Amino acid sequence: MKHRNIAFAFCISSTLLLSLGCRAITSFGDSGQTLTARRLSGQGFQAMHDGHWQSAENLFLEALELSDVDDRAHWGLAESYWKKGDQDLAIDQMERAVELSAGDPKLVQRLGRMYLEVGRIREAEDHSQWALETDRNSAEAWRLHGDCLRAAQELDSALSAYHRSLSIQPDFSEVQISTAEIYLLQSRHDRVLATLDRIQDERGAIDSPAQVDLLRGVAMRELGRFEDARQCFVRASEKSPADATPYLQLAELSLLQGKKKDAALAVEEAKRRSSISLEEINWLSQLDQQQSRFASRPDSH
Repeated sequence: MKHRNIAFAFCISSTLLLSLGCRAITSFGDSGQTLTARRLSGQGFQAMHDGHWQSAENLFLEALELSDVDDRAHWGLAESYWKKGDQDLAIDQMERAVELSAGDPKLVQRLGRMYLEVGRIREAEDHSQWALETDRNSAEAWRLHGDCLRAAQELDSALSAYHRSLSIQPDFSEVQISTAEIYLLQSRHDRVLATLDRIQDERGAIDSPAQVDLLRGVAMRELGRFEDARQCFVRASEKSPADATPYLQLAELSLLQGKKKDAALAVEEAKRRSSISLEEINWLSQLDQQQSRFASRPDSH
């Protein structure tokens, strides 16, 4: 009987060890696949940063074949889809990334930004609030919140959010520009210039974005400082040669000064730009009508 008990115990022990060993091998295999997936995701992000978007997309897809729970691969694939204009697919992937990351604030903000850019303002605002609940000291989260409020035409509230963002990150130029744009809508031209001056103080006139020069030009024009406005529009056109907007602003400024020939030249330059929106086409039509009204007047220059 004693020998039988020993034999039985040996069989049970052997079975348990074999079972644990199989599970350990399976776990090791899963871990190996996960590590490989993470490595492929890292390579994908490197390819993305190097501008090799198709290679990045392929690497993220390979990673997900190995591990569908790799939040970074879903994030990277979302960015790849977004880059080539597949916005719905990008949002699907980013939603999965947020879920798998347990609400990583950075991914929550990025998803909110995607929602906002496709016009899903309510969902964007929900995600800005989610991000702020996680980190009240995130300048980017306050920026997203401000952008959502601005899209909803709540301009004063948007300004408050932007100011909160700038209190955390004073040199956040994108937020400074958004703040200046609201001041311009409110005809607070001195505030526009004061806000944009801070960007130029930090980055210099040459290195500041073209949008800074455009906004300064509009504010200068509204304040009657026509020559200063012209210099701003010319500088903006030099920084962004494919953009029609600086030439449209120059045309409008020239018409205000009664310089119809200069306005006509600026309009022709605007029409030659490679990037021109429907709004700018409508603007061109209005400028053409204004030019027609000026046609019977003597040119001052």
